[in-house]
Amino acid sequence: MNWLTRDGPLPQTPLCDFNRLQFELRPCDVLLVEGRSHLSGVIQLITQSPWSHSALYLGRLFDIREPHLRVCIEAHFEGDPEEQLLLEAVLGKGTVVTPLSFYRNEHLRICRPEGLSADDAQKVLGYAIRKLGNDYDLRQVLDLARFFFPWAILPRRWRSSLFQHNAGDATRTVCSTLLAEAFTQVNFPILPFIDRGEDGSLRLFKRNPKLFAPRDFDYSPYFSIIKYPFLGMNDVGLYRRLPWDEDGDFLNEQPPPRTQAEPVPALRESEDQPRKDYLHRAIHFAGLGRKEL
Repeated sequence: MNWLTRDGPLPQTPLCDFNRLQFELRPCDVLLVEGRSHLSGVIQLITQSPWSHSALYLGRLFDIREPHLRVCIEAHFEGDPEEQLLLEAVLGKGTVVTPLSFYRNEHLRICRPEGLSADDAQKVLGYAIRKLGNDYDLRQVLDLARFFFPWAILPRRWRSSLFQHNAGDATRTVCSTLLAEAFTQVNFPILPFIDRGEDGSLRLFKRNPKLFAPRDFDYSPYFSIIKYPFLGMNDVGLYRRLPWDEDGDFLNEQPPPRTQAEPVPALRESEDQPRKDYLHRAIHFAGLGRKEL
């Protein structure tokens, strides 16, 4: 277990602006982590995705409405009440509360459930909090791996038990299964099976929560993907090349009329084409490139 959970070296180049990410997180957001352990490598290989771990953002202790749920969190976390907290299922620890700062140097991504009401968000958090202390189900990871092999070539005793009724221990879980079960409590879709009838009617079928992987929150059309790159487009100084009038400020609500059409300043040829198009569209919609009648 220690070999499976031992982290590799940190990435040399940070991909995520952690300071901005921790400011923008909201309770009930799903945080995806690109892990560096051997177990993370196995999950990444099985799911063909860089995301090997998922955690549920709880917020700070006072963000939890129900007093008994706050007491439950305090029983599993003895740190600062102002600390931003995650709930996650970790091999060797079970379902635990972890400070968000623990993942400061990791590559992270926010998956936000779109349209989830505040009351339902509290129900999702409540279901997950009640699972604190449960063990991690390593067998489910192995079952998921075996599920990807052709069924016929494996002996019966080696085949996946994911579809068996009440397979495994009900008090054991993995990170993505715990989150899928929590959102299922309020019928919030992640990746449902959709059946369209001949009359145009739709029916949605819930998937087995044990079949979910961290990548499914990334793929889901019902979760918004929010990225805060370490070096984003807002950090390269595009505003410095806008065609400002250098004659001075004006005090009226409307700019002074121009006597003749002023050409839009061209960007340097060294700039890449996407930034050119972005700036010219911004100038066009702002009306800076129109000729005065």
